[in-house]
Amino acid sequence: MAFAVRAITLDLDDTVWPFAPIGARIERVLDDWMRRHSPVTAEMFPIDAMRALRERVAGEHPALGHDMSALRRLTLEAALRESGGDVALADAAYEAFFAERNRVECYPDAIDALERISARVPVAALSNGNADLARIGLDHLFTAQLSACTFGSAKPDPAIFLAACGLLQLPPAEVLHVGDHPDADVAGAARAGLRSCWINRAGDDGRRARWPHADIEPDLHFDSLAALADWLEEAPSAPAARTRSPHA
Repeated sequence: MAFAVRAITLDLDDTVWPFAPIGARIERVLDDWMRRHSPVTAEMFPIDAMRALRERVAGEHPALGHDMSALRRLTLEAALRESGGDVALADAAYEAFFAERNRVECYPDAIDALERISARVPVAALSNGNADLARIGLDHLFTAQLSACTFGSAKPDPAIFLAACGLLQLPPAEVLHVGDHPDADVAGAARAGLRSCWINRAGDDGRRARWPHADIEPDLHFDSLAALADWLEEAPSAPAARTRSPHA
């Protein structure tokens, strides 16, 4: 399919790096941290219990469903308080979490592909997660970063896609959203008026997911960001987009 792309919005978790290894490490790191700094909390909330507490807190605060950072802080505060620990430790515990959350291992193709893509068009990170590209060391490849927790709603809400287009100073029809999730990324982008690209990487069993929707399809479908970079280098060129500073 041939069409001009003037900018890209890009999902992060499970598109640029796999999240499952990060999530597993976060649980271990927080458990170790609590055992050193608040043993009573670690005893009452080992990994499985802490996971259940996190789900409980999310259920008690549905209005914060878009804000992973706020829910994590509330979970840590609840664990310390309910175990008789020192709630003042919550900030340090959160920092231990956030440091591990931003220790990512990108997919093998991702960094080279991002360098190729960002050399051709502006790229804005658009994520429901709370990764910090500056801490990760990839912010130089992005024009802007917009997350659900800073914006106030999560994909597939059309508003967050349109806000990202606003940061890029482009109409939705000239922006390609790229992500792994059929609903949050592809369907959400398409319904907001953006072009959409599904990154459908092979699972551990070597198989790729089947597209789940009959009423909507991605404009592009690749198994890696490298394949998207190849397509972009062969696609029709478009006038360079004016972009706003991410710090404006």
